[in-house]
Amino acid sequence: MTEIITGSMFAAMVENAAAAIDIHKSEINELNVFPVPDGDTGTNMSLTMNNGAAECRKSGAATVGAAAAAAAGGLLRGARGNSGVILSLLFRGISKHLKDMDTASAAELAGALTGGVNAAYKAVMKPAEGTILTVSRLAAEGAVKAAETEKDAERVLEAAIEAGKAALADTINLNPVLKKAGVIDAGGKGYLYILDGMLRAMRGEVIERQETQDTASAADFTEFETEDIHFTYCTEFIVDRENGKDPDDLRAFLSEIGDSIVVVDDDEIIKTHVHTNCPGDVLTEALKYGSLATVKIENMKMQHTAKVMEASDVPDEETVAAPEKRYGMVAVCAGDGMKEIFKDVGVDAIVTGGQTMNPSTEDILKQINKIPAEIVFVLPNNKNIIMAAQQSIPLTEKRVIVIPTATVPQGITAALTMDPEAEPEDNEAAMTEAAKGVHTTVITYAARDSEFDGHSIKAGEYLALLDGGLVSSCGNLSDIFADVCDKMSAFNPELITIYYGEDAKEEETERLSGTVEAKFSSSDITVVYGGQPVYYYIISAE
Repeated sequence: MTEIITGSMFAAMVENAAAAIDIHKSEINELNVFPVPDGDTGTNMSLTMNNGAAECRKSGAATVGAAAAAAAGGLLRGARGNSGVILSLLFRGISKHLKDMDTASAAELAGALTGGVNAAYKAVMKPAEGTILTVSRLAAEGAVKAAETEKDAERVLEAAIEAGKAALADTINLNPVLKKAGVIDAGGKGYLYILDGMLRAMRGEVIERQETQDTASAADFTEFETEDIHFTYCTEFIVDRENGKDPDDLRAFLSEIGDSIVVVDDDEIIKTHVHTNCPGDVLTEALKYGSLATVKIENMKMQHTAKVMEASDVPDEETVAAPEKRYGMVAVCAGDGMKEIFKDVGVDAIVTGGQTMNPSTEDILKQINKIPAEIVFVLPNNKNIIMAAQQSIPLTEKRVIVIPTATVPQGITAALTMDPEAEPEDNEAAMTEAAKGVHTTVITYAARDSEFDGHSIKAGEYLALLDGGLVSSCGNLSDIFADVCDKMSAFNPELITIYYGEDAKEEETERLSGTVEAKFSSSDITVVYGGQPVYYYIISAE
């Protein structure tokens, strides 16, 4: 029986929650219903929760309010993807409810869960039911009802989990996409694992992580100076082997962009450790071999600096560049070609990310703070990154304006529209409106058999999506391009740009672009190397 939740108990609850979601993240990833090889909900929630646990652990908070605040701060800065952002909002609401409390009762726990739900619903502009929002809301309602008669916090959290389970089972009926795929919501499932981990901590259980960290190859930060660290990120992951690709090819790729490389493989997995400046590129390459089971990325420069600061009792404060100009821009994208394009159109800083590779709020915030500008426009260029970008707004002294670009071509057009002489509000309106005028087609492949918009898709087929809607899927790229051209003709585009990705072949690209030129002889057509992962081609029509 637990009548009082102390600061140390709450910290243990957060630690158990992080371990629980980490253990089950691959299972949650597999609930992905979209035919593109995304599968990152579990990974995003795990990385987010682990960041919160790390901050809570580091704080050594004595009260429940301080422990909750430390965890919420860590989750906010580590939030990745929509699921991670919503999770951070839930914990932010919990923290606000527990603020200044030394301990918390069963009723106060129920109130905190409700505060978390209110914070999440308030922040999400268009809350969708049949998601983690639904599960968390009904779980909180179950907790509040139980707290009317129960003083045992364990029983209250048990009631929350039971109500959440019923809500999770019903998500398949509330969300049409889930219903078509025949699965429950991934984020909601992850949230229940988190609550279960917290309940087990109340009972005195410690969840042992099933996958141990490979410390033998980790850097010893005390052996060198920060400036001697040539590769910033210690990147570790396990990828499930899902095809016959040779791990030696992965070793060769890593040797070109990093050092301290360890690649161990068997028939089922490839476990990798590398020090690199491009962790996003590493993870993108890893996805060619199968689904990511675990991911750990640590900034070794920050770790070393933090240890030095801790030893000298000097706080480690992030430097914010003083304004030297009025406007700056940050863009999220992946691929060497895409990065160069954004730089050419005036973007100051690039955050590596995109589909399957969502950067955290902290990643975006760092680039905002580095730009010597008074006002910074952020171009997320992916609908799953918009919320993480918006979370950076209150975390910096700079004025941040997030343009809700959902695709890279929209971001490029928005960047070209920014007028250095215009007022911020006028720029925001013009950039947003310009982005809306860009129609984007992406061509990739299906990772598994599925159904989308009533159309059956077979694993291994090419598929094209235009503005998020399925155009066609088949085993022939020529047929895909022909179908895309038919759809794009409805827009009467004046400008068409074809960005070919890292897996596209030049000769084939020339042949396929000829199909577009033949269909749109009066349009201005440009073929550009984007080097993007995941998508063979991205085609914009304006």
